[in-house]
Amino acid sequence: MITVRKAQDRGQANFGWLDSHHTFSFGSYYDPRHMGFSALRVINDDVVKPGAGFDTHGHKDMEIISYVLEGSIEHKDSEGNIQTLPAGEFQLMSAGRGIYHSEYNASARHDLRFLQIWIQPNVFGNKPGYQQKDFGKQNGLTPIATPNGEKGTLQIKQDASLYQLILQPGQQIDFEVTNGRNIYLHQVSGKLTVGNTELEAGDGAKVEQQTKVSMANDKQEPVTALLFDLP
Repeated sequence: MITVRKAQDRGQANFGWLDSHHTFSFGSYYDPRHMGFSALRVINDDVVKPGAGFDTHGHKDMEIISYVLEGSIEHKDSEGNIQTLPAGEFQLMSAGRGIYHSEYNASARHDLRFLQIWIQPNVFGNKPGYQQKDFGKQNGLTPIATPNGEKGTLQIKQDASLYQLILQPGQQIDFEVTNGRNIYLHQVSGKLTVGNTELEAGDGAKVEQQTKVSMANDKQEPVTALLFDLP
């Protein structure tokens, strides 16, 4: 079963310096029908004005992934990490027993756009951690985060995996689903055909009770999406 969440149906918060679209309930946006999916709790599509950003604030016991689509993030946290996260890179911050951080648009001229993703962990109270990596733009499914950090992936504290999907025009791929697992797709750019369903940029899809997910690019532009393999 595939259940689509259209981009235009997401929640929205606009504070002037920040324009954010929420796939799931977040902040002042609340919808009891959209509280998350399995361990996936937040997907926020954030656009931050030049020079603006999130002042220092805290998190606890949450796996927080940032994926930069345009621009770059200036990151600073209470564990001593001071990093720049450019477009195309992934960051995984394990909040553990508690961490404080700030995130700013590194540019004084151009907007920053990034996806902020929260995944609930399956272990709690650990020492906070920080990971960052560029996984390139290879066609097909590229593993980004896995429970064991295998093959150079980011290690996430949950029985969940995140993949980057890139398909060129005419390409297709199948993802085999382990019995009982849940799949969530978030469309980043282009149009992706999932079974008999078409996803556009910003759309999401829950895939439940299926043994395989068939994905194809039937259009003339490349496709980028994120695939979450969840408990």
